[in-house]
Amino acid sequence: MEFKLKIEPLASVDIQEQIKYYNSKQKGLGKKFHTEVKTYFKAILQTPFYGIKYDDIHCLPLKKFPAMIHYNVNENHKTITIRAVINTAKDPDTNWIK
Repeated sequence: MEFKLKIEPLASVDIQEQIKYYNSKQKGLGKKFHTEVKTYFKAILQTPFYGIKYDDIHCLPLKKFPAMIHYNVNENHKTITIRAVINTAKDPDTNWIK
C-alpha cells in the first residue's frame, strides 16, 4: 500500500524553528536535525501504523533529538499527514526550550 506524505504548514514551521534553534547552538546541527526528520518521514511512509497516542494521531519519537512527529493516516485517500513535529524538551507552559 503506497501512501503520499503531506506536511501541514504549522508542522513545517515546527521544523524550521527547530533547525534555526539547533543551528544557533552549533553550526550544522540544524541540518543534522532536518536529515533525521526526513529519515523518519521515509520510515513512516514504509510503516505508517505506529502506535496511536490520542484520537487518530500517531506519534513517533526521534532518537537523536528531543522531538516527536505527530501524524495521522487516511487509508481511503492513501495519505499520511504530518500535523506537528514537537520539541519534547519545550516547557508546555512557557513554550521555551528547557
